[in-house]
Amino acid sequence: MASVDNLKIKLFADGADLDGIMEMYANPMIQGFTTNPTLMRQVGVEDYEAFGKSVLEKVTDRPVSLEVFADEFDEMERQALKIASWGSNVNVKIPITNTKGASAADLIERLSAQGVIVNVTAIMTLEQVQAVADALSPETPAIVSVFAGRIADTGVDPIPHMAKALEILKSRPKAELLWASPREFLNLFQANDVGCHIITMTNNLLAKLGGTGKDLDQFSLETVQMFYRDASSAGYTL
Repeated sequence: MASVDNLKIKLFADGADLDGIMEMYANPMIQGFTTNPTLMRQVGVEDYEAFGKSVLEKVTDRPVSLEVFADEFDEMERQALKIASWGSNVNVKIPITNTKGASAADLIERLSAQGVIVNVTAIMTLEQVQAVADALSPETPAIVSVFAGRIADTGVDPIPHMAKALEILKSRPKAELLWASPREFLNLFQANDVGCHIITMTNNLLAKLGGTGKDLDQFSLETVQMFYRDASSAGYTL
C-alpha cells in the first residue's frame, strides 16, 4: 500500500498565492517552493520584485525558485543576478531556451560558474538534459526540471525518460533532477521510485496527501454517498 512515510524524494510546492504558500510552509513535508510568471499572473501578482521579496521574508529556511522573464540572454543574466541577491535560499529559474529556441546553455554555464544555484526549467528532451549537465559547474548545486507531465501529455511514458535523465546527471552529483508538471498524485510515487530528487506539486495535488493509503472499499462507499448526496441536493426526480 502506498505510504508517504518512506519517500526519499523531496516535495516542493508550486504556486504563487501567498496564502497558499504559507499554508504549505506550515507543513514540514514541504521542503521547497517554486513559482513562475504564468502562475504569478494567474493570481494577479503585479509587482514581481515585491512578491518575490515578500515570499523570501517569510520562507527563510527552504529553497525558493524564482524565474527570470527576459528573452535576451544578457538581460536574463542581469535579472538572474539580481534575483539571486535577494536571499541565500534563492534558486534562479532559467528557461532551457529563449522564445526563439536559442539554447541558454552558455548563460547557465556563466551563472553556475559564479555560484548561482540555477533551476533550469521547461526541459523536455534528453539532449537538453545533456546540454545542461555539460554547462553546470560540478561545484555548484543546481536543479534540472524536466517536465515529465508535459512529456506524458504527448503520449510518451516519462518514467524511462526520467531514468535516462538521472544517468546523464551522474556526471554532476550536485545537480538534482526535478519531476515537473505532474498530472496526478500517483506521479509522486512514480518520481520517487525512478529516483528523482524532487517533485514539484500544486496545492490541489498536495491536498491529496491525506488520502494516501486510503482503504479502497471505504473510498468506494464515500463516492457512492457523494453521488447520492448531490443528486438529493439537486432535487432530481424521474
